[in-house]
Amino acid sequence: MDIINNLVKNLGDGIAAGIYGALGQGIAADILIMVIAAIAVFAVASGGFAGLTYAERKIVARIQDRVGPNQAGPYGILQPIADAVKLFTKEDTTPAEADFWVYHLAPIIVAVFATLTFTVVPFAPGVVGTNLNIGAFYIIAIGSASTIAILMAGWGSNNKYSLLGAFRTVAQLVGYEVPMLLNMLPVIMLTGSMSLVDIIERQAGWNGSWGLPFIVILPLSGLAFLISGIAETGRSPFDLLEAESEIVAGFHVEYSGMKFGLIMMGEYMNALGVAVMFSVLFLGGYAGPILPPYLWLVLKAFGVFLVLMWLRGTLPRVRIDQLLNMNWKFFVPLSVVNLILVMILGKVFVSDPALFKANGGILIQPLAQALIMGASSFALLMIALAIVTRRVRKDRMAEAAILLQRRETNQQIAASVH
Repeated sequence: MDIINNLVKNLGDGIAAGIYGALGQGIAADILIMVIAAIAVFAVASGGFAGLTYAERKIVARIQDRVGPNQAGPYGILQPIADAVKLFTKEDTTPAEADFWVYHLAPIIVAVFATLTFTVVPFAPGVVGTNLNIGAFYIIAIGSASTIAILMAGWGSNNKYSLLGAFRTVAQLVGYEVPMLLNMLPVIMLTGSMSLVDIIERQAGWNGSWGLPFIVILPLSGLAFLISGIAETGRSPFDLLEAESEIVAGFHVEYSGMKFGLIMMGEYMNALGVAVMFSVLFLGGYAGPILPPYLWLVLKAFGVFLVLMWLRGTLPRVRIDQLLNMNWKFFVPLSVVNLILVMILGKVFVSDPALFKANGGILIQPLAQALIMGASSFALLMIALAIVTRRVRKDRMAEAAILLQRRETNQQIAASVH
């Protein structure tokens, strides 16, 4: 059973032992191991990209009462390979007035930085590219680099629709990084570390503390992080930066061939990265009973990505003003209030005897602390939704009154004319 549960770790340790046995302890062996690890991470990310493109086509087709891919291989399972062949053989065009270096570098940067997200993700106990003690901060920083690449693509194409998509990138992607970070902070505060390994182990019952996933303790933070992550990746219903009904295709309208393929790969990898990060931060990552740890992470991440597919197949695209209002007038203030609430509750209700002795407060059991925080977070979410619902109803009534007044005015004018 240990062989199955620790399959990935044992395989990595065996490869490393073989390399050290052949080359000895030295910089050459270390470099070779790092190269193999980088190739493995890229293979996992690119394989996930290929599989998710097929899964999303089939699942969204079912949601919208269509068939989906069914020609390339049995049940259309070879469709990702057919797409890759098409992209490799499709004519690669470059606009005559494009900024050559900026235009060509943008797709590469999008794909590279999307892949770098997975270098700090713990896939199983002892299986992580780099266990950074600032892993959570690293994820936010890498996500910001993709925004720069999209700006490069929109500017370098020298196309007004591409430039408009790039401008929307600044408003949308940069804006939604704020609530993502604000809702990551409560997790870091309760864990006491920015290491993703420590965050998972805390949810698994590390050091005798509670063994609950943070989605139970911080439901508001989990919901806000997920919605902000969807907006951060530019997926429907927040795909304003590539809205084909408004700006043709946005920032990537001038790209074709494999450059377009790299941009799409970056988009899917970023979406997969959001699903994986949500699984790590709020669902316990690889922690779980019976099944091997790496299967738990895969199942949780696919479950979250299934929600992304569901939203894409059912919800219409929102307007840019609605998108920005939801961010700056709802998520950011609510996230700040939630962060302050978690700070207060963490100070008042203490589950660690050492912290109680040092800082005081009310000493309670870890489960009781988790339930108090979870109930408070849920109550805050319900209050916020009630306030927003009341405000939206009030605005709709005011708008309806204005329309009624205009209709009566037009009828009076028409009557006076006749």
